[in-house]
Amino acid sequence: MVDEVMRSTQRPEVIDATLAALDPDRDRPPSVMEVDSLTLRFGEKTILSDVSVAFPRGTVTALIGPTGSGKSTFLRTLNRMNDRVSGFRHDGDVTLDGVSVWAPHQDLLSVRRRVGMLFQRPNPFPMSIRDNVVAGVKAHGIAKGRQLDVVAETRLREVGLWDAVKDRLGESPFRLSGGQQQLLCLARALAVGPEMLLLDEPTSSLDPGSTESVENLMRQLTPALTLIVVTHNLGQARRVSQSTILFYDGRLIEHGATSELFDAPRDPRTQRYVNGLMG
Repeated sequence: MVDEVMRSTQRPEVIDATLAALDPDRDRPPSVMEVDSLTLRFGEKTILSDVSVAFPRGTVTALIGPTGSGKSTFLRTLNRMNDRVSGFRHDGDVTLDGVSVWAPHQDLLSVRRRVGMLFQRPNPFPMSIRDNVVAGVKAHGIAKGRQLDVVAETRLREVGLWDAVKDRLGESPFRLSGGQQQLLCLARALAVGPEMLLLDEPTSSLDPGSTESVENLMRQLTPALTLIVVTHNLGQARRVSQSTILFYDGRLIEHGATSELFDAPRDPRTQRYVNGLMG
């Protein structure tokens, strides 16, 4: 049938519309990461059951759901942050550009360089502002010497922090405000050139102004990066993401375009959650 369309004498825009109807995935960007039948356990306790989902390259996906639903555990599994937690076990797989993150030849540091992470609370290292930004760059041997100064300035400008700290690069990051510390940690994560960025409630401890700064930056980072963000702020999910996933009781309940999931949810549990009837 597709061949018949291509051989037709229809106008190009009609052909495109027809092909899109025949193949809904035709115009979607390729997935950078895919999760296949993933089940997670800590000891005998099952945290997540049979989760399958793909993350298109260059998009923002929000993970929402009640506390204890498994979304943060899921997020931390994507770059193997749970590997050393006592009793951690998994079935199923997570692939990055088609290769399992748990493949025997996968280097853990390489995985975490490609899939960076920003945590709920700022976690600057006990070193200078400048050295915080380039810590990962030095560890991976990406740059050295005066190149490190260029990296530090570039990333601090990117997150909007340069003007505030350009004369304080040798100072402790703990003298910065909470919002500035989170932006510093974001600059550090970006400095190693990740393909993906995982954000675990990155603005939950920030004031409204700092929250707006982080959200604006999240939007600017795509489509160069793929972002996955855990948030309890439903307004934030609406503002920054193209797609949203609802986790409930250790299961992926619904996944779809953010506007559709909020405005026309298919599952009654999703409807209750987005309408504030469940938390």
